[in-house]
Amino acid sequence: MSAGGDTREIETGRLSLRLPTLADFKDSVQMLRDESVVRHIGGKPFTQEDSWMRFLRQVGHWQLFDYGFWIVREKGGGAFVGHVGLGDFRREMTPDFGGAPEMGWVLARSAHGKGYATEAVEAAIRWMRLRHQPARIVCMIEPENAASLRVAAKCGFREFARSTYKDTAVVLFERVSG
Repeated sequence: MSAGGDTREIETGRLSLRLPTLADFKDSVQMLRDESVVRHIGGKPFTQEDSWMRFLRQVGHWQLFDYGFWIVREKGGGAFVGHVGLGDFRREMTPDFGGAPEMGWVLARSAHGKGYATEAVEAAIRWMRLRHQPARIVCMIEPENAASLRVAAKCGFREFARSTYKDTAVVLFERVSG
């Protein structure tokens, strides 16, 4: 499961999930500038500054919680796939997540339709369950995001509420241990 001896790194059949480094920032900016990628995460391309703040948040999660978002790359050749991981975003919404870690994923357009999101999300959940044993993992998806709704279903998430977050309709999902 781990690569290079770091127990925070994960390898799957096709993917490598590792902690973000400065070398990953350029690929992250490029991905988050793509309108087709961000249409369900804010709806508009990220500026370099916005991408940087998101990137720092990913690094900070690892420092504060010993979990966070991984940079996902293809094992064969190292092509950038995207970001997958878990966070504690302290969202101001009802219902709140009650401190449960929140699963998230965003993939570069070149990685869409290959099953990478499901593969990486499942690996991240396994890692989180082994390392931190949360009773519940949650995620939030816009109802029009059919691809992410499919990933959530394949990974065992079940809808528990519908809400609004920052004036956008969202579906809230959970995956409970047991």
